[in-house]
Amino acid sequence: MVFNTGAALLDAIVLAVVSKEEEGTYGYKITQDVRHAIEVSESTLYPVLRRLQKDKYLAVYDMECGGRNRRYYKITDSGREKLAGYRREWEDYSTNITNIFTEET
Repeated sequence: MVFNTGAALLDAIVLAVVSKEEEGTYGYKITQDVRHAIEVSESTLYPVLRRLQKDKYLAVYDMECGGRNRRYYKITDSGREKLAGYRREWEDYSTNITNIFTEET
């Protein structure tokens, strides 16, 4: 992709992905789902997950899966509020950019 992905956009995408799963989802699946929108490595994504957890936008819990513990991430109420703000900002931003790209000169 030729466009750089800033931290706020990556945060918004991760919150959107996690919000789709009522009971939360685990890191590898989050990475795969985010990759449907943008190319991102796990080494980039895990610091984002930790930051969102530190900021209280995500809650974390462990669950046994196949004899191993798997870490799950679940969006919090404040994470939902933050995501709603990101969605409003994205709507304005994407509309403005689309208008610029589609205007005839």
